[in-house]
Amino acid sequence: MSLDTKVEELKAILQPILEQHDFFLVDLELVHEHGDWYLRVYADKKGGISIDDCAVISEEYGEKLDELDPIEPAYYLEVSSPGAERPLKNDESLTNYVDDYVHVSLYQKLNGEKAFEGTLTQVTDTEITLIVKVKNLKKQVEISRKNIAKIRLAIEF
Repeated sequence: MSLDTKVEELKAILQPILEQHDFFLVDLELVHEHGDWYLRVYADKKGGISIDDCAVISEEYGEKLDELDPIEPAYYLEVSSPGAERPLKNDESLTNYVDDYVHVSLYQKLNGEKAFEGTLTQVTDTEITLIVKVKNLKKQVEISRKNIAKIRLAIEF
């Protein structure tokens, strides 16, 4: 079984636990570092995730993993917040952060720019819409999702 397939299986086991508590998955990775395996879960919820929330996920997911035993080698389970300027890697993350401030890096220039910061106002299958400030004026920008190299939450100053 490939690592990608294993990660998808681990996500499927985790998803009901997250939904039960109104959390959502930001990322899950199974990595081999310094001779050890790590299963890292990055979860969030509207308003932010707390240490206590991470403990709930760790306990419930750990029990389910012990029961099902889907990972053959020994591993460490780590559950944490993805951080203040976390990347938005999937449709669920994008949808969950509509109305939040984001930084978008592009593959090709749009309106002479390769990066934009603004409020994410809409997400479709083909594009996102931002409201950006240009010389103290607000402007709407539509960006093709195919042109997005990276999108992450940002802190607005």
